[in-house]
This record gives sequence, C-alpha cells and structure tokens, in this order.
Amino acid sequence: MLDAVRLSFFTWSGFKTDEPAFVGIDNYVRMFTSDPVFWKAFGNSVIWVVLSLLVPMMLALLLALGLNRKMLGRNLLRSVFYLPAVFASITVAAMWRWLYNPTLGMVNQLLEAVGLEEWTRTWLGDPKIALYSVFVASVWQAVGFSMVLLLAGLQNVPQELVEAAKIDGANAWQVFRNVTIPALRPTFIVVVILTMINSLKVFDLIVGMTGGGPAQSTQVLALWSYTQSFTNHSFGQGGAVATVLLLVSLALVVPYMLWTMRGEDK
Repeated sequence: MLDAVRLSFFTWSGFKTDEPAFVGIDNYVRMFTSDPVFWKAFGNSVIWVVLSLLVPMMLALLLALGLNRKMLGRNLLRSVFYLPAVFASITVAAMWRWLYNPTLGMVNQLLEAVGLEEWTRTWLGDPKIALYSVFVASVWQAVGFSMVLLLAGLQNVPQELVEAAKIDGANAWQVFRNVTIPALRPTFIVVVILTMINSLKVFDLIVGMTGGGPAQSTQVLALWSYTQSFTNHSFGQGGAVATVLLLVSLALVVPYMLWTMRGEDK
C-alpha cells in the first residue's frame, strides 16, 4: 500500500529495464485535469457506494427480520439466501453475464414469456443501464452476508425488553423502532463499514461482466487503477488512482467510526 502511494509520485512502465522517474504531483495533476475516465470512475464509485448502503442493507434487514421468526424451513431459507455470498465473485459474474445474454439469457426470455418484449434490453451493452445491471448481481451476492450479520444481531436483542415493551402496549412498529433498532446499533456499525469498504473496492464483478465498458460506463476506481498500471503500463497513474481510492475510503470510514463511537460514549 505504501509502495503504491510512493509510485504515485513517479512515472514507471513496470518493466525492469525502465527506471522510475520522480515527477512530483504531475500524475495527480494529469489525473484530475486531463483524464476523463478518472472522473467517470469516481462518479460510478460514488453511485455504487450510495446504492450499496441503501438497497442490499434494506433487503438484508427485511430478510433477517423475516427469517428471525419461527417458521417451517427457516434454516433452509437462511442457507439459500446466504449461499451466493460463498461463490467467488468471478463465478457470479459469469453466471449473471449468461443471464443477461440478449438472445439466450434467462432475463430477456422471461420478459418475452410474460409478454413484456418491450422491456428486453442488451443489459450489459447499454451504457445507460450497464452499471445498474452489474449492481443487481452485486446485490444478489452481497445481501446474504449482511443478512447473516443482522440475523446474529437480532438474536442478541434482549427478549425481556421486547416483552416489557409489549406489556406497556407497544405495537410491532414501536417495538422495532424503540427496542430492536437501538439493540442492532453495534451490528449496523459493522455492516455499514464493511459495505462501504467492499463497495469502494468492487473489481471482480465488473471485470467479469463488462471489463469497465461499454464506453467506460461501468468503470470504477479500483478497476481504473488496475487498468492504468497493468494494461496501460503507467504505474504512476495507477498509484495515483489507488491513493485517491485509499483517501476516499478513509474519508468515509474514519468519520463514521468516530461518530458512532461518540454516540456510544453518550
């Protein structure tokens, strides 16, 4: 990590025959002023983080609440929803790339089967929706892991507090808002931090499904750093992008951790 930061102040092709040359902040100036892909990747990373904090976490909470109840086949359902989190991201990418195939994929075939032909798309070939199509695959893979963490948190909610609230006349929503949510605070902290970090470093899914295309519409910071370094043979530029990614991660995670710790102290 430190070496990547160091390389961001040099220009180097990565070959042994080429000695790194110190250029100061030139890589950063070039990245911010004349690299349009960087800003596209930065914007896509921001979109990915925001969506990841909203969609998978909400679905994970709903699943955890549902599967925390006594019901037939509860353990089986927990395993089914968690199973995608076990798969390697590149495997998930290959699976969803087939599902999105415009002619043979299940998504378009299902839409045609129910009479919604006008909704069929080249899901990974349309720059307007490609990023969101990949994000759907990410949700399918990630929601199970967050669900398990939240489910563990729900099982640690003091039942005596729940019963006391019900005796005092609280309805289900009031119990959830005033008892369950406060008790889940430590779990939420972990889930939010892991979600932010994982969403910022998303790489495998995009490489396996779109490679950053079409027209850089699914490019993100982690992939652009890799591309600059190992494809364009510009390790200085790649290090600069990686350094920005590190700073963005710290800027998001550290203040959140300090804020939550201050809330616990109160």
